[in-house]
Amino acid sequence: MAIKYKSIQKAQPGVAGGGKKKFYASIVIDGEATIDDLVKAIEKFSALSEADIRGVIIALENVIQDRLAESKMVRLEKLGTLYPTMHSEGRDAEEEIDNHVIRNVGVNYRPGARILSTLRDAPKKKV
Repeated sequence: MAIKYKSIQKAQPGVAGGGKKKFYASIVIDGEATIDDLVKAIEKFSALSEADIRGVIIALENVIQDRLAESKMVRLEKLGTLYPTMHSEGRDAEEEIDNHVIRNVGVNYRPGARILSTLRDAPKKKV
């Protein structure tokens, strides 16, 4: 098991014509892990049934959605932190700020130290 990557060439940002191009390592996504895959893997590490695990995952998803909609940061201990984000148009006066200037809302994820450490220490393989 290794993190797969390839080399890609990128232009220099902000320079007309691209400037001096350099090569960078870029992760290669090798498939995906679905909820079904995660449930099967979790079953091997616990005494819970597939239905119990699936129920907890769905409940966690619902609770996280509710807390983010309440402008709360959701800390999942070693998994990391989810927090709501917002992008809006700028206005000259504070009084001009209302719902109409909001362009986008989203969620950011900041992984926990253990996840970052695992990725940093994982073997790498050029493909």
